[in-house]
Amino acid sequence: MAASPIDTHTDAYREGDLDLMHGLPSAARSDQLALLCRILDERLLEAHFQPILDLRNGAVLGFEGLIRGPADSPLHLPVELFRAAVKHGLVLRLERLCRLTVVQAFARLALPQRLFLNVRPQCLALPGLGTSATRELLQQLRIEPERIVIELTEHLPMFDFASVRTALTGYRSLGFQVAIDDLGEGFASFRMWSELRPEYVKADMHFVQGIDHDPLKLQFLKSIQQIAHTSGSLIIAEGIETAAELEVVRDLDIPYGQGYFIARPASEPPRTAPDHVVAVLERAGGECVEALAPGNLEGTAECVLIPVAPVSPGTPSADVLARFEQDPALHAVPVVEDGKPVGLIERQALLERFVRPFRKELFGRKPCSQVMDPSPFVVERDVSIQDLSGRLAQAEARHLMEGFILTDRGSYVGLGTGQDLMREMTRLQVRAARYANPLTLLPGNVPINEHIERLLQAGVRFAACYCDLDHFKPFNDVYGYRRGDDVIQLAGRILAQACDGRRDFLGHVGGDDFILLLRSPDWAGRCQAAIDRFGAERADLYSPEDLKRGGLLAEDRQGNPVLHPLLALSVGAVVVEPKEYPSHYEVSAAAAEAKRQAKRLGGGSLFIERRRPGAAAPGKVD
Repeated sequence: MAASPIDTHTDAYREGDLDLMHGLPSAARSDQLALLCRILDERLLEAHFQPILDLRNGAVLGFEGLIRGPADSPLHLPVELFRAAVKHGLVLRLERLCRLTVVQAFARLALPQRLFLNVRPQCLALPGLGTSATRELLQQLRIEPERIVIELTEHLPMFDFASVRTALTGYRSLGFQVAIDDLGEGFASFRMWSELRPEYVKADMHFVQGIDHDPLKLQFLKSIQQIAHTSGSLIIAEGIETAAELEVVRDLDIPYGQGYFIARPASEPPRTAPDHVVAVLERAGGECVEALAPGNLEGTAECVLIPVAPVSPGTPSADVLARFEQDPALHAVPVVEDGKPVGLIERQALLERFVRPFRKELFGRKPCSQVMDPSPFVVERDVSIQDLSGRLAQAEARHLMEGFILTDRGSYVGLGTGQDLMREMTRLQVRAARYANPLTLLPGNVPINEHIERLLQAGVRFAACYCDLDHFKPFNDVYGYRRGDDVIQLAGRILAQACDGRRDFLGHVGGDDFILLLRSPDWAGRCQAAIDRFGAERADLYSPEDLKRGGLLAEDRQGNPVLHPLLALSVGAVVVEPKEYPSHYEVSAAAAEAKRQAKRLGGGSLFIERRRPGAAAPGKVD
C-alpha cells in the first residue's frame, strides 16, 4: 500500500530539548533514544483492542485501540513509551505511528462496530494528524468515519479550548464522534466536558473499582450519570474488574462498560460478550437501591456559600480581569445592580477573551456587562441541597461547571460551585451510607432512629410501618441465600416505589425487615399497594412445581414433610400523633407490636394499630 500522509516523518518533529532529561544518566539516555528510534523506524508497535460493552443488552459498542511496544523491551508499556518520547522530543512522531498502527490493525482484523482512537488534544490538527490525513487513511482502508470515536486523553493542563473545539468541528463534520477519557482523573476534565460536549464520557477506573462497597464512589457515578442525562452524553465505566462492580454499574443505568472482567486488551479481542459477563448482565434482583431515601438529605444551599464581592454592570472589564489575576482561587465574579444579581463572569471565559494580543487594550475599558453571562443560575440560600442538585441536573450543564449565585429573598449573598455541591452531597450520602444495609444500600438502624427523632421533634403526624416477609426462612433454606437476597431486594424495590420521595422514608432494619415512615396522606393505600404488588411478582421466585403446589415442601425438625405457603409481605402500622411518643424507642416498640399482629392474620396483611400508647395489648384483631 502506498504511503499515506500520516506515514511521513521529518526531523522537524524532533523539537525536544535533550538537555532537559534530568532523570536519566547520559548513557541510559543514549540507549533509550536508540531503542525508541528503532521502534519508530522499524514500526515495532503492536495494536491491542479492548471491547466496550452495552450493559443493557450485552452487545459490543466498539473497541478501544491501545498500543504496546516490543514485549521484551523496557518500552513495552505505553506509559513508558510516551514518557520516553516526551523526553526525546518525539511525541508527534510516536502519536502518528500509534494512530496508523491502530487503524490498520482494526481494518485488518475486520472488527465490528466503532473504534475508539486515543488522541491528545494538542495533536488534533498538527501536520499529518489532521482531518485530511486521517480521512485519506480511512478511505484507503475502507473504514467509514462514522465508526471512529476520537477519544481525547488529557493528563496535562489544557487551556486552549477554542482551537480544540475548532479541530473537533472538522472531525465531526466528517462523521466522527468524540469521547473524553478518564473523567475525574486528569486536569479540568469537567471543564472539557462542558466545553467540548462529547458523545461519550469515560468515568475513570478509580471511581469504578470497589464501587460495590464504597459509598463515595457510588455517589460519584450517580452524580456524573445525572450530568450526562442533562448534557446528552453517554457514560462508559472503565476498569470493571469484578462481577459485583459490573452489577452495581449496570444497576446505576450506566449504559456502557469496559475492563478486565469483560475482557483484557488483546491483539485479537473477543467480538461478543463472554459467557460469565452475560450471566451477570442477565442476573435478576441485583438492582442498586438508593443509599438514602429521597427527601432526607439535610442541609441547605447555604452550606456551599462562598462570599465573593460583586461588581456593578459598569465596572471596566480590565478591573475584573485584574481581580482574577490577583486571586488564582477566584472562579467567578457576580455582577449585581441594586442588590439584585444580573450576571456572572466566569474566570476562564474572561481570560480567553483577553488571551490574544491587544485585546486588553481594546476591550479593557468596556463595561463588564458586555462580557458577563446575563442568564446565570440563581437560587435562594435556604433551598435544600437535594432540591438544588435536582434543579442543576435539569438546567444547562454549563451551570454546574461555572457555578451559581445564591440569594436571600432575591438579594445577592454569595456564590456556589458544582464541585462544592457534589462534595457536600457526597458527605451527606457517606454519612448515611456508613450505617446502610449492605444488601439493599437502604438506611439502617441508626439513620432510621435519627429520622424518627427528627419527625418527633418536628411535631408532625406520620405512620410508622414495620414490614416483614411471611415464610421467608423456609424459602431461604430451600432455594439458598442468593435467591433469598433476591427476595429481600425485590421487597426493597417495591417498598421504595410505594414511597413519595418528597414525604416518605424507607429503611432496612436487617434480614427481611423494613421500616416505612410515611407522611403521605394516602399512606395506607400505599402499603396495601406494596403488599398486592409483592404478591403479584413473587411468582418469578418459585419453580413451576412449587407454584402449582401453592408452596414448597420442607422437612420440620422431626423430619416430617411440611408444606410452607408462598412468600407474602405483611405490614403493621401505628399512626404517630404529635407529642404522643417521647422517643424512637417507643415508636419502634409500637410498630413491632403492630407487625406481630399483621403476621397473625397471615397471607400478607396490613394491620393498623388503633389503640393509643399504654393501652393493653389487644386480645384479638379488630
